[in-house]
Amino acid sequence: MSNWIEVGKVTDIPKLGARVVETSRGDIGIFRTADDEIFALRDKCPHKNGPLSQGIVHGKRVTCPLHSWKIELESGEAVAPDVGCAARYETKIENGIIFLTL
Repeated sequence: MSNWIEVGKVTDIPKLGARVVETSRGDIGIFRTADDEIFALRDKCPHKNGPLSQGIVHGKRVTCPLHSWKIELESGEAVAPDVGCAARYETKIENGIIFLTL
């Protein structure tokens, strides 16, 4: 049994954009960088639970739309001086399709 679930095409997400996937573990934001890298984080900022998927993607970071916390897409860690972490999930791309594992 595979732990990977199909969540859509890379091209479904605009560059420097995000989409939300509803899962049994809560909403997960799927982020696309300018270089077409795909990352997945719990869609809650560690500060005040702001919807990270509605934030601004820049480089390999997303800025929370509520209080401008910057979160590293690769690790889920808040950028200093802020402290906190958004849960990170593994992704893979096969033939332009994004897969996520919980």
